[in-house]
Amino acid sequence: QVQLVESGGGLVQTGGSLRLSCAPSGSIFSISTMGWYRQAPGKQRELVATITRGGRTNYADSEKGRFTISRDNAKNTAYLQMNSLKPEDTGIYYCNAIDWSRQNYWGQGTQVTVSS
Repeated sequence: QVQLVESGGGLVQTGGSLRLSCAPSGSIFSISTMGWYRQAPGKQRELVATITRGGRTNYADSEKGRFTISRDNAKNTAYLQMNSLKPEDTGIYYCNAIDWSRQNYWGQGTQVTVSS
């Protein structure tokens, strides 16, 4: 079973930056949309940003202007550049990919902690 592998999380102070990466553990044919989701303690998983194969992006309102999602189609890799981090950005960040058959893939998540 192919999974996504996230990396780049960690502990950072308010105002700091982190760059998350996501790549599949094996081969996934024709990924359409890739995205990042966040689950804060005691809350449901929520959308952070998505990007289509053609580069069209979508962001949650709270992330607009601070986060940038990008991808490398040749490597099936997605990135999330997070700037001006706030304590409310704390959570586990999950990578998601949807392939041509609409099958969803998820990673195990990477912890991001922003200290005040």
